[in-house]
Amino acid sequence: MARNQGGTDDPIIIKKYANRRLYNTGTSSYITLDDLARMTREGVQFQVVDAKTGDDITHSILTQIIMEEEASGEHMLPVSFLRDLISMYGNSMQAMMPSYLEASMANFRENQAKLQEAFKEGMGNNPFARIAETNMAMMRAATEAFIPGSRTNEAPRGSKQDTEIAALREQMAAMQKKLDELGN
Repeated sequence: MARNQGGTDDPIIIKKYANRRLYNTGTSSYITLDDLARMTREGVQFQVVDAKTGDDITHSILTQIIMEEEASGEHMLPVSFLRDLISMYGNSMQAMMPSYLEASMANFRENQAKLQEAFKEGMGNNPFARIAETNMAMMRAATEAFIPGSRTNEAPRGSKQDTEIAALREQMAAMQKKLDELGN
């Protein structure tokens, strides 16, 4: 939801002076690029204008924020994406890119909650999660085989996990028997 600190639909005017200082006319205070980044994350609408000429320089300021975020934090924009984006400048498709990127981002925002929920639910069906469960069951079985009576956090009897542990115990016992035979 787009909003600003004053509660109106008009964007807050941020004036950029020649000395690179940014002045928030909504709060009558000087701010930093970090403040603008925070305002953007909060959905506060603002427009950055050159204090001397009155030109709208919002685009270049937002680009500068992205560059600083990429330089100082975790990279969000993959190199391949940046290369593709740069290759679009001067291309016949350049005119289509802004609206395509805006539509893609709007679609992502709309589906963000759905994506987060899918990731949470997907862990149960994730093959890596299943492998981790199997590995944990194997570790429990190995611990029980080598240190009898050490079962902790065991699942209720008759559960799928209990059945898997029993099967793993049998496999461990068979492997131990083969090792014993090889040792003799």
